[in-house]
Amino acid sequence: MTRVLVLNGPNLNLLGTREPAIYGTATLADVEQLCAATAAQHGLEVTCVQSNHEGALVDALHEARAAGDVLGVVLNAAAYTHTSVALLDAVKASALPVVEVHISNPHARESFRHTSYLSPVAEAIIAGAGVHGYRYAVDLLATRHGG
Repeated sequence: MTRVLVLNGPNLNLLGTREPAIYGTATLADVEQLCAATAAQHGLEVTCVQSNHEGALVDALHEARAAGDVLGVVLNAAAYTHTSVALLDAVKASALPVVEVHISNPHARESFRHTSYLSPVAEAIIAGAGVHGYRYAVDLLATRHGG
């Protein structure tokens, strides 16, 4: 079955407890369930990967490229958004449509968060919608690329 890859970067395993005033109280498990339910509405499956290690996220993008059944990628690279040329290159190499997601609005935060290495190669960017941004991203990939 065709699937969507949902990639979450560093510290997102702490959702629900880390800075709830910024990131809300939903947990990573809640996000994964939301993505799975949204994908199922489109007849898709979801594979969720979270890692605090940049290389694991790069590997997941390489594996998605090779798999042949991945429709697109929902990517919340967290802090790596602002620092990782490696993730930028992996997104480009994957040749998959990528929707960049941020739970908070990085432009309303510290200035170092205003630059994204990923935005230039993302099909779309969803920021500041809380965890609902993941649902919007899965919907977007499904409606644009679901065939």
